[in-house]
Amino acid sequence: MLLERLQQYADRLDLPPPMYQKTPIRWLIDLDHEGNLLGFVPTTGEGKKGKNDRGKEYEAPHIARSSGVRAKLLADTGKYVLGLIGDKDKQERVDDCHFAFVEQVKTCATATQDPFVTAVQQFLEKLDRTSLVVPDDLNPSHNLTFRVDGILPIHQKAVQNYWASVAGTDEDNETESPADSMQCLICGEIRPAVKRLPFKIKRIPGGQSSGMALISANAPAFESYGLEASLIAPTCQDCGERFSKAANSLIESEETHITIGPLVYLFWTKEDVPFSVASLLSRPESSEVRALIASAFSGQRAATSIDAAPFYATALSASGGRVAVRDWVNTTVRNVQQELARYFALQQVVDLSDGALGRPYGLFPLAASTVREAKDLSPNVPKVLLRMALKGGALPLWLLSEAVKRNRAEAGQWNDPKGYPYARSRLQQRIALIKMVLLSQQDTLVKENYMTQLEIESRDPAYLCGRLLAVLEAVQQAAIPGVNATITDRFFGTASSAPASVFGHLIRGAMAHLGKLRKEKPGTYRALSQQLAEVQEPLLAFPKTLTLEQQGRFGLGYFHQKAADRAAAIAYRQTREQEKGQGSTDSVA
Repeated sequence: MLLERLQQYADRLDLPPPMYQKTPIRWLIDLDHEGNLLGFVPTTGEGKKGKNDRGKEYEAPHIARSSGVRAKLLADTGKYVLGLIGDKDKQERVDDCHFAFVEQVKTCATATQDPFVTAVQQFLEKLDRTSLVVPDDLNPSHNLTFRVDGILPIHQKAVQNYWASVAGTDEDNETESPADSMQCLICGEIRPAVKRLPFKIKRIPGGQSSGMALISANAPAFESYGLEASLIAPTCQDCGERFSKAANSLIESEETHITIGPLVYLFWTKEDVPFSVASLLSRPESSEVRALIASAFSGQRAATSIDAAPFYATALSASGGRVAVRDWVNTTVRNVQQELARYFALQQVVDLSDGALGRPYGLFPLAASTVREAKDLSPNVPKVLLRMALKGGALPLWLLSEAVKRNRAEAGQWNDPKGYPYARSRLQQRIALIKMVLLSQQDTLVKENYMTQLEIESRDPAYLCGRLLAVLEAVQQAAIPGVNATITDRFFGTASSAPASVFGHLIRGAMAHLGKLRKEKPGTYRALSQQLAEVQEPLLAFPKTLTLEQQGRFGLGYFHQKAADRAAAIAYRQTREQEKGQGSTDSVA
């Protein structure tokens, strides 16, 4: 199913010719129509410069090779094209490589009768490798190709057709024997099956830079019915090339993939639809997310053809020298839009800095909030978040456990001036994740904005305990400005798991602080005393212990109270400034 959908996606792409791929070529060897050398012209690639510049990318002939001598047509490394010897190269092997390249060009010139290829053949036949002068910065590992009278022979149609006909018939992919004809698992036709796929999948995190095969059996344990290598899942050359190029195209575009830790996620649709899941999950914009949520909650629908368009997603990772498929999603665009709306709605929480609605989060910030460093992130965390974003359902409770544990570990950083912005940002991401896990357990869609901000009417003991800790912390900070270690720094873990064992002590300590505030800051004293009374009034008793889910609600209560207090402080300050401004205006009048 996956390979078939990738092969179909290739129909929508402007793919290179068969057995061609985009290749960085650092040097053009300029020739005239008689094959005389005019010079070496460097090309400039995008990104890396200097020694790391591999040159401009061209669509050039490709062939898979490992340790054997196998020449590409008209475009290859300096070792093959000119017989240049690198630091670790042996003369005999370089001679073999150059000879193979020359023979490849001769055969092509005979078959195509193309004058530009003939000019290259004439150059190679006249080439004296011992007297050839090349630029000082030409490295034997650089790719080179020829340009004859301003024309690249590799772009000639006759050359492309020739290469398509011969590139798949070699010692590893022999397709001449009828015994090798099998039913292709993608197109379903009886065709010669390739022993090794002609193209590899590149840019897989932690994988080989040269790429890895999506179908491969490199040990007897993986073989089946005597079939080895790529024959374990028979694929014709055309289908194998097309699905490999389609996968690489998805990985290259920012609109169709996300890389998180060891996994790369690919997204595509059967038809061309103006909808990018990758952008939403990696760089969500508030306005776009609001429109998505409004559409889901109001029942508005897009065009029917877009609604029903098939949507596909997969997760790939490196496994030795092969690509491992970690997940597969097959649904529709409409279903994905509905589930994405739920994904973003469930994570909505107020911003801790001002109490306004916080920004939406993509996969990585939510997943990374569960670990100390991104390198410690388990691939299962973004995997379950992605599946929930695309397919719905409930997030596993083990994810809640990871978030709760990080809250305990980082509680001491929330009030630390040195790490304040970063620690508060991670807390907000983690609270959004906790809210998602808790509310995703419900079968029905929760009402819009539920648990987004302070729930004054909530009588949940765990939630109230979290609120209470935030108020007690505010009392302490008001009485002792700049206190080094707040009660949250010291007691968050115990308060969130065994409230009865610690809140009595914390409340007694708060009474002393309130006594000081009554004398020094009577307005602050009245406000905090009222808050304490409002939060404690519904609490008939402190729970002895809190379950995992209750600990999550404790964190929500703490966070909501802190955000509400911050919003109230900003509103109070703005009111005071307005009153001062009006008073100044009245006095002038």
